[in-house]
Amino acid sequence: MAQDRARGVDARASALSPEVILEAALRISDAENDLSGLTVRRLAAELGVGTMTLYSYFRGKEELLDSMADHVLGRLELPEPEPEEDPATALRVVSRVFLDLMRSHPSVVRLFATRVTTSPVARRGAMEAVLERLVSAGIPGPLAVRCYGFLITYAIGFASYQAPRPWGRPGGEGEELRRQQRHFYAAMPADDFPRLVELSDRLVELPSDEQYAFGVEAFIGSVLRDLSAAR
Repeated sequence: MAQDRARGVDARASALSPEVILEAALRISDAENDLSGLTVRRLAAELGVGTMTLYSYFRGKEELLDSMADHVLGRLELPEPEPEEDPATALRVVSRVFLDLMRSHPSVVRLFATRVTTSPVARRGAMEAVLERLVSAGIPGPLAVRCYGFLITYAIGFASYQAPRPWGRPGGEGEELRRQQRHFYAAMPADDFPRLVELSDRLVELPSDEQYAFGVEAFIGSVLRDLSAAR
């Protein structure tokens, strides 16, 4: 019996790879929307191997966290551009891809706010490819860098704001949660919060995708004005 268990552990260990380990780490952290519960011991248990086996791939939790951030950024994929894509369209595409990325791995948003990637894979996927898309659409390099900076930080911030406010997320129980939140605002004492009561229908939209798009469109308008003035 003990030999069978040992063979099982050995088989799982032989099937390990950095990719398998990182995917398991992301599953744990994303399920809880938290990184504090992710430990090497817990990850080893999830994978059915010993903790020392994981240390042969990652020297500790800090290196694991860095690799998780690089892994997520490196998998960023932009859809194929339409022929003669214009600046506004390119900016909308990048803004949506960034937000989808942040929402698909909510716990990793915290990593992006505390770590700087040094991975060539991450830099190609999340930086080089994005800048190339913007420049190819007609945005000069220096301005494309500014656009990149705004869009990725805006997506990080908005995803962080939206995560604990489920009434803003699309699909699922969003409509019912919006109704409940709308009622919460509308039921506040009107003498103390007249604007909140008056604008309850709009306040529930603050963490919505429509609000995110509003900010993106305002930014695009500014970029297009700069491009027009430079001509």
